[in-house]
Amino acid sequence: MIDWITQMVLEADIVFLLILFFSERNSPSKILLWALVFFAMPIVGFIVYIFIGQTFYSDQKFKDKSIRDAALLARKEDKTDSEPDPEYRRTAKAILDLGGVGFSDNNDVKLYTLGEDKFKDLYADLRNAKKYIHLEYYIIRNDELGNELIDILIQKVGEGVEVKLLTDDFGVGKGPKKAIKRFKAAGGEFAVFHKVIWLMFSPKKNNRNHRKIGIVDGKVAYCGGFNIGDEYLGKGPLGFWRDTAARISGDAVKPLQVRFQMDWEYATGRKMCPSERIMDYYGNSEYPYSGDARVLTVSGGPDVSDFNPVRMEYLELIRNAKKSVYIHTPYFIPDGSLQDALSAAAADGVDVKIIIPDKPDHMFVYWNNISSAYAVMGNGVKVYMYNRGFVHSKTMVVDGEFCSVGSANFDDRSLVLNFETNAVILSKEIGKQMDEAFKEDLEYCTEYTRADYEGINGYQALRVAFSRLFSGLS
Repeated sequence: MIDWITQMVLEADIVFLLILFFSERNSPSKILLWALVFFAMPIVGFIVYIFIGQTFYSDQKFKDKSIRDAALLARKEDKTDSEPDPEYRRTAKAILDLGGVGFSDNNDVKLYTLGEDKFKDLYADLRNAKKYIHLEYYIIRNDELGNELIDILIQKVGEGVEVKLLTDDFGVGKGPKKAIKRFKAAGGEFAVFHKVIWLMFSPKKNNRNHRKIGIVDGKVAYCGGFNIGDEYLGKGPLGFWRDTAARISGDAVKPLQVRFQMDWEYATGRKMCPSERIMDYYGNSEYPYSGDARVLTVSGGPDVSDFNPVRMEYLELIRNAKKSVYIHTPYFIPDGSLQDALSAAAADGVDVKIIIPDKPDHMFVYWNNISSAYAVMGNGVKVYMYNRGFVHSKTMVVDGEFCSVGSANFDDRSLVLNFETNAVILSKEIGKQMDEAFKEDLEYCTEYTRADYEGINGYQALRVAFSRLFSGLS
């Protein structure tokens, strides 16, 4: 009986490997890794594949979404031709050609590195909303900060404000369910992205909406790395929380509104509003203040079949660096193209520094981080471990004026599987602030060297090897 079951499992594994061979024909390394897992652990390998595998896609998987998105993106407004600074104009045009949206030059940007400051302003803007609130967050926790958010939204619904809240189904799994029920009962609109239970046997279950954006009255938008929860105030088990977000007012609010509309209509399967009301979202807005920061939006996801615009954004910024590249990322597992770009920049004399956590918040991450760090340090890239608490920030600042603030990490989950959004900010003022914040963070860091990696013991080396194996299966 046992031999018969084993034979059936092995035959099933072979069938899945054949499916994988044809579906993942552009990724032979994944085929080899899955073959190892299937034959080393026949039953477990099959279960693991069902839950974290199936990452292959045909052009049909997101075809309808892409058609709808293209129609909405026709609303984007790009002002590159009128940009007087040749470097800003060239960079903006390149990133737009690679999938960016909505370059504008009249924006006021406020940078946040602490949760207390970000949530103080965000919640104040929400309380002052007069027309609508559109929020899209990966995680909302069932804690003081998460429940305070829902209480504010319920209050605004009662005042006649349109409130739409979009979360990822996986990210909100432990969210404030009772509070959300009260929000819906009060008339608030709530939607979840990619319900896990309905996608259990679909590759789409691996595609999570990792974005963190919000729009208030078409006047103010937020974009960054903070989710909603007490841990983002430093009250969680990881302690002090270092993250980054931006508050934007100006024409750059519109592309983020388009992004929300695309995701809302995809998640709900219905139009966000009647066509006669569309100008409520995209009409002329009286911005509280307009500065001179240049901003464009870059979003990526598996619905983009040719290349991921966020990866191309990162490559473009690194490729054009002349003096410095400073990166924060909690997950530093770059693919070969990003590793080569960082190594080439450092070899060319650019000051390339990367800050990563000194502790993991997910299984395998720490060991993958140090392995990737070792791979890029040979040509002069310097990697630092953040010792003050946990660094969750996903930012890059190049030459003190070309900045990226958003939700995308330096790994395949962000650059292949997840839906992400970054704001690219071209500004000497914001660049200076980000440079200074990075240098201040270095005071709480320890440099991680090649000698440190080469000195790990056998057990740690085994954990690195095991972690690298499973990083390739995602």
